[in-house]
Amino acid sequence: TRIAMATDESPSPFPELVQQPTPEFLQRKIYFLVDHLRAMHSELPENLQTRISYDLLTELANCVLNEGIFAIVKALMELQHETEKHLVKMREQVANGYEIEVAEWRSKIKDPEELDNLLGLMRNKYTRKLRDSDKQIIEILDQKVTDQQSTLQKAGVPGFYVTDNPKEIKIQMFLLDFILRLSRLKYEPLK
Repeated sequence: TRIAMATDESPSPFPELVQQPTPEFLQRKIYFLVDHLRAMHSELPENLQTRISYDLLTELANCVLNEGIFAIVKALMELQHETEKHLVKMREQVANGYEIEVAEWRSKIKDPEELDNLLGLMRNKYTRKLRDSDKQIIEILDQKVTDQQSTLQKAGVPGFYVTDNPKEIKIQMFLLDFILRLSRLKYEPLK
């Protein structure tokens, strides 16, 4: 029999000494993953349970045997969080611009009627600016979803394909959640 000498931190200088998982080990791990996926699946509302088949769960379990899928999903999530932070700042800049301009006009204009009229015009201007900013944010987020779907489809993750159907996207969000939850589990074959 071969002896496992390599660690996760560094590649073995003797790759022939790294033990490959046996088919039995892989089968037990798939059962472990499928059991957890079925438990997660049972927590979903019934209308979503019917949309995610046990076959899809089994395909997902087989897919995440390649733990590189976890790294892809985590990287996509981190990228999404950074994008969301950037978009929040972008929207805040528009809102802050309004507050700054209001303060400037309040200090310059002393006539209350003229100030009220000007502030009304500014409110309309910034409402339009916020609406435009929100449209741009939605377009960026929609593109981010499409990019994620495409990446996961190319990585071979079952259930992922490019769609703008809200029901399908919701299912994909649950599948992503399942993958993230599986990534936190540790499979210990001797237990």
